Amino acid sequence: MRLSAFRRGTLRTAVLALTTATMAVTAACGGTGTSESGDKSITVYTADGLGSWYKTEFDTFRQQTGISVNIVEAGSGEVVSRVQKEQSNPQADLLVTLPPFIQKAAGEGLLADSGVDTTAVDKADKDADGKFVAIVDNYLSFIANPSATPAPKTWDDLLSPRFKGKIQYSTPGQAGDGTAVLLLLQHLMGDQAALDYLAKLQVNNVGPSSSTGKLQPKVSNGELMVANGDVQMNLASIRDDGSKFDLFFPAMPDGSRTTVSLPYFAGVTKGAPHAENAQKLLEFLLSKDVQQTVGTHALGVSVRTDVTPPAPDGTTPTPSEVMKGVTVWNPDWNSVLTSLDTDVAAYQKSTGS
Repeated sequence: MRLSAFRRGTLRTAVLALTTATMAVTAACGGTGTSESGDKSITVYTADGLGSWYKTEFDTFRQQTGISVNIVEAGSGEVVSRVQKEQSNPQADLLVTLPPFIQKAAGEGLLADSGVDTTAVDKADKDADGKFVAIVDNYLSFIANPSATPAPKTWDDLLSPRFKGKIQYSTPGQAGDGTAVLLLLQHLMGDQAALDYLAKLQVNNVGPSSSTGKLQPKVSNGELMVANGDVQMNLASIRDDGSKFDLFFPAMPDGSRTTVSLPYFAGVTKGAPHAENAQKLLEFLLSKDVQQTVGTHALGVSVRTDVTPPAPDGTTPTPSEVMKGVTVWNPDWNSVLTSLDTDVAAYQKSTGS
């Protein structure tokens, strides 16, 4: 479904607390935030995409609890890398990232059992050992500038010479959405055929990007014609920033369209300076009242089984409208993680990146 009539964007809010300091954004679409001293604060390391929703909900959380929330945004892999590097002096209290990076964090012992009640969350959206839980469900998508006519509709369309130097996708192994591109192609085409396809696509690809979010303005202003993204972040960009691009899901030769489930997962970090506050924030985000705002404010899908998706309002499209006719694939992320390094290495060799 093409959505050029709808506009929004993702606010890149670096810090939400009144006294929070921020530092420059890095190439990974993130920066270093500073945490307030004392017990009335919490620092969240998060993959980008939920900025506007965070702004509203974290302000409500502060009003209810007196606890200020500091945010550091970066690419999905980068936030996990930061937590790993800071193990001797933990700075983050809550980690929010996409799969398979949250599974990687858990496997490396970077997460603690939060003790949060997740009974209202579907089994597929939470860790059996209680280390992490989804807070917003989301899905891989692609975006195209409206001037890309005829509009690309299939995977083969992206190989067209007219897109030389006009396509960019976030890097597998560094960004969650970029990793999902590789995984989806492996699922649809087989491992070797996926690598062969990406090697051909490299002719049109601008180069690596550790952040998917940074590709949105480039597509909107026409610097790029096509990029990967995710449904929640792209819809948010159209609504909030007035971005000019259309969402689509590349089709296979038989016309079938498939996407990957990419939930935003959250977990309390091991040795968190404010672990109790992190637990309170996670409980707040999973509460029914907050989850009822996911569809309307975050433009994602609630993870609670007792929350009904919002009905279309005729203005901003809902994820269900966008994804009509698209098959959702739910990978075994633990299995993905076991071969991820090998798959990324094969990707790098095939594309010369």
